[in-house]
Amino acid sequence: MGARVLLSLATGTSIAAAAGYLGSLMLSRRMALVAGPLGHLTLPGVALALLYGFDMSLGAFPFVLLGVVLIWLFEIRTKLPMEALTAIVFASGVAIAFLFLPLSEAETALVGDVLKVGTADTVLSVVASLALILAVNRLYRRLVLINISEDLAASAGADVKRDNFLYLFLIAIIVALGVKVVGSLLTAALVAIPPAAVRPLSKNLRQYALGSMVIGAISALLGIMLSELTSLPAGPLIILVSTAIFLLTLLRVKSQGSRP
Repeated sequence: MGARVLLSLATGTSIAAAAGYLGSLMLSRRMALVAGPLGHLTLPGVALALLYGFDMSLGAFPFVLLGVVLIWLFEIRTKLPMEALTAIVFASGVAIAFLFLPLSEAETALVGDVLKVGTADTVLSVVASLALILAVNRLYRRLVLINISEDLAASAGADVKRDNFLYLFLIAIIVALGVKVVGSLLTAALVAIPPAAVRPLSKNLRQYALGSMVIGAISALLGIMLSELTSLPAGPLIILVSTAIFLLTLLRVKSQGSRP
């Protein structure tokens, strides 16, 4: 196995593991699909990165962070649902991106290309993913409580506005990292499918969160290896492997339910 493949595997599995872990929170709060519009919001930054030859995630992050800040501020001011605000913000970002995104680079921007990462990209991705996992772990119980009741969380001492902003900030990081692996089109699936697969089998919150992380990592590992064998794009294969695992868990749940 060549060095290029090892770098791709390290990058893809670390990002997908972090995405699955954060996704377990997002699915619980019915926000998993928010990553999709935010993924589209990265397109202006991805376009700049492809034009000038620097890391896609570094190009994507400022744009998705700006979108997250706007969504957070609009939510406080308007009390509109976060999904509606996300749709408004991302549509503007997509429109801007397609003004100057080179058509020759459109495929990379939309479905990613983790097989092209270098050593610096891998180090940045692994460190950022580990930092994100640690940050999510510290916030996890507070965000679960906020999901149940913001008033209850506030009475327990949580700073709801601050924690919601930190939560959105972490989503911005994983979306920016995810475009490197699956592109801007498939970021929602990267965070949504692993927790959806493990949720029916989980007996407690810890199993659910850790299982989501493991399934995310396995999906990336198998998807990248299949890409090497078939020469098909790694991003879609990662999502298809994740979907296959989801379907297998459904079959297992169904078989357990049919036992006498």
